[in-house]
Amino acid sequence: MTSDSLGNPMKASVFIQTNHKQITGAIVAKHALRRYSLNNDKFDVQIMDSRDYPFFAAREGQEYLRDGVKRTWLNDDLQSFTPTRFMPPKLMNYEGRAVVIDPDIFATADIWALLSRNMEDNAIMCRMRSGPKGLIDKCMASSVMLLDCAKLPHWDAHKSFEAMFDFTQDYQPWICLKEEDQASIGFFETQWNDFDKFSLDTKLLHTTRRKTQPWKTGLPTDWRPAERFRLFPPAAWIMRARRKLFGEYAFLGNYKQHPDRNQEAFFFGLLKECIQEGKISEDFLRAEMAQNHVRHDALEVLANTPDLPSAPLHPLSALSQAA
Repeated sequence: MTSDSLGNPMKASVFIQTNHKQITGAIVAKHALRRYSLNNDKFDVQIMDSRDYPFFAAREGQEYLRDGVKRTWLNDDLQSFTPTRFMPPKLMNYEGRAVVIDPDIFATADIWALLSRNMEDNAIMCRMRSGPKGLIDKCMASSVMLLDCAKLPHWDAHKSFEAMFDFTQDYQPWICLKEEDQASIGFFETQWNDFDKFSLDTKLLHTTRRKTQPWKTGLPTDWRPAERFRLFPPAAWIMRARRKLFGEYAFLGNYKQHPDRNQEAFFFGLLKECIQEGKISEDFLRAEMAQNHVRHDALEVLANTPDLPSAPLHPLSALSQAA
C-alpha cells in the first residue's frame, strides 16, 4: 500500500497543525513522531503554522458561521489553526499519503504503522468523537486523519474557509467530516487518537481536554467554549449571553492541573529532550512563558522531570503509575 501503480515509493508526510499559541506543543509533537519511529527515512514531518497563511489574518474580527451561530473570527484563539487540517492533500499535490494531527497529540509508537496501513480503498480514516458529539451528533474526530490525497481533489481549505464568512459554509459540519461521502471514510483503532487515555496500548496520546493541557497549568483560559448544547439548550443561551455582555473569555477561569501525572511527565520528558537537542531553546521557552503560551513554572517542572525510557520502549514502561 505504500507504492504507486508502477511500484515507486509513495510520498508520505505527517502534518502538525498549529498557531502561535500552540507552537511549543507542535515542536514537541514533531519530536515525539521522530523519536518513536524506526522508519524516519520514509516520511516527512511538516508543521503547518496558521501564521504562514495570510488568509487567516485577513479575516481577523469578521463574523463566520459556526454550528448555526455567527461567531467572531479571532486568530488569537487557542484553536484558530483547525481549518489547516484540510490543507495536506493540496500541499501534497493530491498525491500520496498524509497523516494530520493537532499540536496536542504525542506519538508513543511508530507513526509509519498508520501511514502505511491498508486503507481498504477509503479516502479518509479517523475515529468518532467521544461523548454527545460522537453519539448524538455523529461527529468524526478530524484531529487525527489518515488521508489518501489522490482521493480528495475536492479539498481546498482556503476556499472552504472563505465560505464560512459569506455564511455558505458552517464550520461545524466541515470539521466533523459530515459533508464527506460517508462511504469513503473508514475507522482506525481508537489508540491512534487516544482521548486523554494513556495506557500501554496508546499510540497517539491526545490531550484533548483543553482545560488541563499539561503545559498550560495556571494560565488564563484562552479558548472559546461551544455555544450549542443539544441536551440542554439553556446552557447555550447562558454562554452566548456571557460572551456578548462580558467578552470572549470572561469568567472562564484558568487552566487546571492535569489529573494524570503520567501524561504531564510524558510531555515534559519530551520537552526536556527538545531543549537538550536544541530543538527548543531556553530563551524561546521563556518567551513563550511571558506570552502566556506555556505555564510560568515550566523550567521548575523540567528540573524535576525524569528521563523517558529509550525508544522504542513505551513511555509508560518506566513512568510512575501514580494517578
